[in-house]
Amino acid sequence: MNPILDFPVEQPSCESPQENSIHRVHARNDRGERGVGCSGASRCSARRTPHAAVSVGHHKKRASRCLFTTKQFQRVAVARGVGTSTKAKASNPGLLVSKLKMASAVTVSSVGAQAGLISKPRNHGFTSYSGLKAAASISFESGSSLLGRNASLRASIAQRIVPKAKSGTQISPEASYKVAVLGAAGGIGQPLGLLIKMSPLVSELHLYDIANVKGVAADLSHCNTPAQVLDFTGPSELASCLKGVDVVVIPAGVPRKPGMTRDDLFNINASIVKSLVEAVADNCPEAFIHIISNPVNSTVPIAAEVLKQKGVYNPKKLFGVTTLDVVRANTFVAQKKNLKLIDVDVPVVGGHAGITILPLLSKTRPSVTFTDEETKELTNRIQNAGTEVVEAKAGAGSATLSMAYAAARFVESSLRALAGDPDVYECTFVQSELTELPFFASRVKLGKNGVESIISSDLEGVTEYEAKALEALKPELKASIEKGVEFIHKQQPAAASV
Repeated sequence: MNPILDFPVEQPSCESPQENSIHRVHARNDRGERGVGCSGASRCSARRTPHAAVSVGHHKKRASRCLFTTKQFQRVAVARGVGTSTKAKASNPGLLVSKLKMASAVTVSSVGAQAGLISKPRNHGFTSYSGLKAAASISFESGSSLLGRNASLRASIAQRIVPKAKSGTQISPEASYKVAVLGAAGGIGQPLGLLIKMSPLVSELHLYDIANVKGVAADLSHCNTPAQVLDFTGPSELASCLKGVDVVVIPAGVPRKPGMTRDDLFNINASIVKSLVEAVADNCPEAFIHIISNPVNSTVPIAAEVLKQKGVYNPKKLFGVTTLDVVRANTFVAQKKNLKLIDVDVPVVGGHAGITILPLLSKTRPSVTFTDEETKELTNRIQNAGTEVVEAKAGAGSATLSMAYAAARFVESSLRALAGDPDVYECTFVQSELTELPFFASRVKLGKNGVESIISSDLEGVTEYEAKALEALKPELKASIEKGVEFIHKQQPAAASV
């Protein structure tokens, strides 16, 4: 319903006061005050809409009184199913208004629900953009934490089922968190900035890049969402960008081109990530750090080594964003099995490149069976989906839009966790003890302090195909991790010699 008018108005314009057979309808605003009416003898260009999310133009500022002819009321009434057969009703707009109010409540609700414009209340009182929230509760046998299988964090995971929030628990949806995007003028950074700007939990959005970021910030600042947008250009402004930030997202780096592997990007992107994480360590060491820059299998270990050197490494707050693999797996499985996409959740473990990406199709929810051929086909497509996009763009870029969407989902999950939502789970590449590898992507539970628990149950009871694929990915993932660590260690002697 329109926030200014007492009922949704379907006619898009107001009639001139000079026209005959006009009845004034004194609509009231949300404080019960009567408006001053429209002025001028010509048609008013202000448009009406029944959706509360859209403002009413000059009517919101100047007027709540609208002018309608008897015929207009009859047309609206007929559309709403309100009887208008008698002259008394037709000549009494006040009576029609009262009936229209009752009819409009049903009409707007039903139409809005069908169009997706009126959303159902979300768990814990959150209001957010659709599709970015991961599946909520999960069941599992046991869990391990970042601090070891016998550490105190393990106590946060109950046997068999994740604890639910206490009755009446409400998470405040107020915009109170600051998010920085480093590489905000790039192909991923721009759409990512837009999606983050839409979050009701963000109070400030800091956009950083070495060039062209001022225009991006100006553009985003025109969106009527709560977050204030600030731009920062070049290394001299990086520290200011990061001061007091709660979440740092790093998509900076060069994109893949046809024929390039993620390893081909290493030498360029490794140096970029190193310098940016050094700035994060100096200015916001307590922030959640989301690494998007490829190759993630190497750049996350690079970030970890930098933070260790700075003495501020917290493994619970450093994340390699592998959400795109989950998003793709969910999409492809839903298409293959004709499932409702919103219901599908496929955990993806391992790493974030080629065969290190392992979708656990046997753990798909809702439960669904796959033939051996389907399993191989889907696994191969999920592992090579990035190449599919690179080739389709024919040299014009890589997967930027889907990556931005996936990254925004992970940002939202992090913000919900910071806000106290007790039921936040995502797959991500983190320091882990699930395998013999120091870093591994798996489902984790997020909390106010970062990773609360790493869910081990996804690796239990996997199929023979998945077990073999898991063993096959380990050598390549291990090599990528070691490559990142060695990159930082080689930098130390060079710096010392200078």
